[in-house]
Amino acid sequence: MKEHDHMASIEPGDWAFHFDTGRSCLNFTATMAERNGRKFDRWRKAEDLARWFAEAGYDAPAHVGANDLQTARELRETIYRLVTAANSGKRPKPVDIDMVNQWAAKPVAAPQLSADARHVAWRAGKAFEAALADLARDAIDLVTSDDLAKLRECEEHSCSVLFVDHSRPGKRRWCSMSRCGNRVKKLAFRQRQSAP
Repeated sequence: MKEHDHMASIEPGDWAFHFDTGRSCLNFTATMAERNGRKFDRWRKAEDLARWFAEAGYDAPAHVGANDLQTARELRETIYRLVTAANSGKRPKPVDIDMVNQWAAKPVAAPQLSADARHVAWRAGKAFEAALADLARDAIDLVTSDDLAKLRECEEHSCSVLFVDHSRPGKRRWCSMSRCGNRVKKLAFRQRQSAP
């Protein structure tokens, strides 16, 4: 299948960002879609990354360029490898630990009180670096916390989104009921309808 055909087969809703994983670092890794299937990047261009920062609630960088996009992609994949290794009981690669530690050591956004003392905004001198530092810190917190035992991968066959299952019974199957859960249920319904 040609690259253009591959991209054309992706539904408009599949380009939407995930913000329901239970952790900001997992929302970040979910921007690489369908790792087990078609594998496509929801950050097609730098503007998509800028939009992700804004939708994720970060102090949006004034400008996001091609180099920033490459840097964010590298950290995203590093965090994904770190989390999946820790989740499977394997020792993460030293290079991945080093990269996450380097980013986590950078300054993060600080709270700033509004003039009426009723609202807070998070601001950083270097918004892009501060956002990545926050994501690296969240990844460190995830792999060293009880949340690691609650880490799941979506059971929808083409999806690969990782999420923390905070449900009371701990039996959540899909990254999102409205997305993958409905997709699986519709497919099962169609299969039952077409069965002899």
